[in-house]
Amino acid sequence: MAVPTEGKAVQIHSYKHDGKIHRIWEESTVLKGTRNVIIGGNDRTMVTESDGRTWITREPAICFFHSELWFNIICMIREDGIYYYCNLSSPFVYDHEAIKYIDYDLDIKVYPDMTFTLLDEDEYEAHSKQMGYPDVIDKILQQNVDKLVRWIRQRKGPFAPDFVDNWYERYLTHRR
Repeated sequence: MAVPTEGKAVQIHSYKHDGKIHRIWEESTVLKGTRNVIIGGNDRTMVTESDGRTWITREPAICFFHSELWFNIICMIREDGIYYYCNLSSPFVYDHEAIKYIDYDLDIKVYPDMTFTLLDEDEYEAHSKQMGYPDVIDKILQQNVDKLVRWIRQRKGPFAPDFVDNWYERYLTHRR
């Protein structure tokens, strides 16, 4: 698999299990790129939905992708603290065009006080039937929900106290 270089602007492509595009983030700056981990940063980037609608993100964000974990984490920097949006997804791939993954509907929203909510269980059930998610995917996703909850409670990975601040500082140096 290709590895994006630090400072490179890349797109992020989210797909659904049936192979259809779900969402595209126009630009994210690579802050760290290895075979296993990509950390990116963006601010006010255009997002295109599958139906062609577009919108602009409202705040700076640090994005964490892993090639072996079935989730990615978007850390949104807001005035009242850091909010985390965790997508249960396939591990990422990078192919010189974009960071790509399959979105599996389930999400965990984490608030600045580290309380969290599991979201979109109904959407997951509907898409599971509609697109025929195999049982093995269901098991993997449940294991990764549990892993994410452990990371949140243990303040591990992107939930560690200085993670977002350190990567946001690096992002700002690339923007200058």
